[in-house]
Amino acid sequence: MNIIDIQRVFESPNQPKDTQLELWVNTVLTNLNEEFELTIRIVDESESAQLNETYRHKKGATNILSFPFEVPDEIELNLLGDLVICASVLEREALEQNKPLHNHWAHIVIHGTLHLLGYDHIDDAEAKEMEVKEIELLQTLSIPNPYEEIDL
Repeated sequence: MNIIDIQRVFESPNQPKDTQLELWVNTVLTNLNEEFELTIRIVDESESAQLNETYRHKKGATNILSFPFEVPDEIELNLLGDLVICASVLEREALEQNKPLHNHWAHIVIHGTLHLLGYDHIDDAEAKEMEVKEIELLQTLSIPNPYEEIDL
């Protein structure tokens, strides 16, 4: 069983329940035949911006930051790392992109968990591979492709 530590430093009424966050993480991890541990920290824009500037050298808050844990070879530990999610940025993005908030949360949690597993989108080939994986995982949850344009 995966261990998912959920820290809610910032509360908002539209945040998903712990069971939903766990479902989304477990959707990614379920077929890996290993048990993992990770932390999801839900923060305000101030903390997100501070972490984004410190670790990515980018100004302002962002929807999610992934901090993979690099386990030394001599230690057996299945700690994946931390996901830091800014709830207010997610809510704003969902509204701007005309997406259901629940679906956007699911997408971002799955996206971040894939980052912890080593997926990335630095170049086009990696981005395509990661997007395909996200779409497949979201489909298992009956959530539509987040990369398709929504007609208004």
